[in-house]
Amino acid sequence: MKVHEKRSHSHAHGTGDEEKIMTRKQKADQLKSNEGKESPKKPKVEADNDQHNGKATTEVAKEFEEFCKSVREHLSVAQMREILEANGQDSSGSDASVVIKCLDMLFYGPLEKCQICNGDLEFDGNRYSCKGTYSEWSSCVYKTRSPARKQEPLKLPDSVLNSPVAELVKKYEDPKLRPHRYVGVTDKPFLGMMISLMGRLSRTHQYWKTKIEKHGGTVSNSVVGVTCLVASPAERERGGSSKLVEAMERGVRVVSEAWLLDSIEKQEAQPLEAYDIVTDLAVDGKGSPWDKQVPEEHAIESLSAELKLYGKRGVYKDTRLQEQGGQIFEEDGILYNCVFSLCDQGGAINEYCIMQLVKVPDSNLHLYYKKGRVGDDPNAEERLEEWKDVDGAVKEFVRLFEEVTGNEFEPWEREKKFQKKPLKFYPIDIDDGVDVRCGGLGLRQLGVAAAHCKLEPMVANFMKVLCGQEIYKYALMEMDLDAPDLPMGMLSNVHLKRCEEVLQEFIEKVKSMKESGPKAEAVWSDFSQRWFTLMHSSRPFIFRDYQELADHAAASFECVRDIVVASHMIGHMGDDTLDDPLSDRYKKIGCSISPLDKDSEDYKMILNYVEKTYEPVKLADIEYGISVENIFNVETKEGPSFDKVKKLPNKRLLWCGTRSSNLLRHLHKGFLPASCSLPVPGYMFGKGVVCSDAAAEAARYGFTAVDRPEGFLVLAVFSQGEEIVELKNPPEDTKTLEEKKVCVKGLGRKKPDESEYIDWKDDIKVPCGSLIPSEHQDSPLEYNEYTVYDPRQVSMRFLVGVKFEEKDTVMDAQD
Repeated sequence: MKVHEKRSHSHAHGTGDEEKIMTRKQKADQLKSNEGKESPKKPKVEADNDQHNGKATTEVAKEFEEFCKSVREHLSVAQMREILEANGQDSSGSDASVVIKCLDMLFYGPLEKCQICNGDLEFDGNRYSCKGTYSEWSSCVYKTRSPARKQEPLKLPDSVLNSPVAELVKKYEDPKLRPHRYVGVTDKPFLGMMISLMGRLSRTHQYWKTKIEKHGGTVSNSVVGVTCLVASPAERERGGSSKLVEAMERGVRVVSEAWLLDSIEKQEAQPLEAYDIVTDLAVDGKGSPWDKQVPEEHAIESLSAELKLYGKRGVYKDTRLQEQGGQIFEEDGILYNCVFSLCDQGGAINEYCIMQLVKVPDSNLHLYYKKGRVGDDPNAEERLEEWKDVDGAVKEFVRLFEEVTGNEFEPWEREKKFQKKPLKFYPIDIDDGVDVRCGGLGLRQLGVAAAHCKLEPMVANFMKVLCGQEIYKYALMEMDLDAPDLPMGMLSNVHLKRCEEVLQEFIEKVKSMKESGPKAEAVWSDFSQRWFTLMHSSRPFIFRDYQELADHAAASFECVRDIVVASHMIGHMGDDTLDDPLSDRYKKIGCSISPLDKDSEDYKMILNYVEKTYEPVKLADIEYGISVENIFNVETKEGPSFDKVKKLPNKRLLWCGTRSSNLLRHLHKGFLPASCSLPVPGYMFGKGVVCSDAAAEAARYGFTAVDRPEGFLVLAVFSQGEEIVELKNPPEDTKTLEEKKVCVKGLGRKKPDESEYIDWKDDIKVPCGSLIPSEHQDSPLEYNEYTVYDPRQVSMRFLVGVKFEEKDTVMDAQD
């Protein structure tokens, strides 16, 4: 039998969101091809037509430029700090930031506090950003182009009143006479900025001086009070000049020429940190932190990176102490091995920290400490110290713990008592075991292990997939949870429970939230920073909607939870490939897996079911097909048996979608309900087990990427029970459904043709009809979803191994 089919939509709860199934390289290629299509360049603002206090915007800008030049010449940075303090403004920070804040205040008036957190606002070149703290988990990320200003006269210290610019400054004392600051897209992106140039650039200093002045800025030979220093990355490679060193000491950003070019092209000063060459020296992103690289480069580096820490007893690879037989020091039941995470997007911080005490045979105790950004090893703070005094080493470890977290060490290690402190790290509680990315079989070991396996060859090959490192590496890479320094596949149950609680609490908070606008955005931002501190990501971002929560929080949490189970099941396999480790792990799973005879009626029935309920889709100008490679009969011990579910009413054989990385846990522990309730497909009807009558829906989850085409679809016998509720929209409250244990049928825009249904095993319905439009075309669901809240109503029955193929590939019955 041959069936011409195409690949279906995205995995992970998407509805028509095809982009989510692409690899990072595919995404990047698509972005490049779409440049100029989806985001047309903003039209140039005709600022001359804007009037402020009777003056055109360009006139105000020129007046401010001349004001800045005069004040800079006659007032010192110390005087500017004094002026800010006298007017209740923040006077801390680098010389450059103090100059910018003071000039802005003297000309336009003192700023009011942030409306979200009561923090201080500061102009960052594009807009006014809050520098305050929203909660112990997050800095405030409030930004505005039109900040409120105090309507009161300025307070000027005597040193200013006696200076040559006293009259000029006093001219703007009266709030009624102050100009209004226009912050928008203009041809003056460097307005109010003083920029310093250094070393050999691609264009002459005179060329850049002319350009900078044309676009509203000024150029200084000194680094005192400047906005930034523009230099070539080669400068630091040469050791750096005194000017570079002084800039770093004063906290002045050192940026590449690309910042000037991009700011002029986009008619808006770009964020300085994105062009920083103190931490990003290389060309085209090579050697830069992962979150500063394009996704495809990040993916290549992360997949080729070796996991450096595999669990609670793992000696960090960079110490090289494991080569000397080093082991984590243990005393009074405490293992001295801690890892920490801190994500603070307001402060552009996304860092990890590692602390270990390592005992080396016939040697002293070693204290290892490392702190830095993921994928930025050259700039990480790192030290390895040898201690003859054990008590001294332990005291130093405890001191460091308190320094980075603000908490005491013993209450955390013994009782997991911990209170997050602002801008301090939070412990990632890793478990005692081996992350599967380290303990699983590497590519070179898979063939040897399969050759020595006593299992039936097809089952051995299936176990080879589940016990290899690859599917878990790719899963964590696709979710940006792939830091080589943190064993995200070996988290403790305590940590996973904390993540789940944080997610559920936030969802409930958002559903009942009355705030709107910037205050609502602040709530989402606070959660995002908290989430990516607990679930450390190499590319954190701020969640904006429920779909992002489903795809990048709930689904990611469930995947990590399942990978942790796989890590415990697989353990460390690298040393016993000749001792049939695959058979050993097969026994540990505790279920029966056997190939289905390709001539059997069941095999033909499943092929027909795939044929009728799998639909074509076009993704990035490529159509994808599917072929069934093999089918396994499954009988799990942990979940309900097939015989038990057969006795329940209203049974159907339905599709369940899963990543390959989640499969081992499903086989070992049965299906788990969704982790939360969200008004999006997959989570729409609460914390239940979700199946579908369309193979196309399950394929969204099973598909990974074109370069890894193999996946699995699950068929399960699903009892709908006595009471079935049909819905096409998410209910306001799912708790009633969960408590009553009813079955919810989510009505999709497409459904199988009921006239083609068949009965299997007496009274189990197989909805294998051709997909046709339903009467619910306004439904958010494309296909029907079935949800039950008691896992004992679902029994896994078949595993369908499939291969996704480009263009008009053919689905064949394998002979």
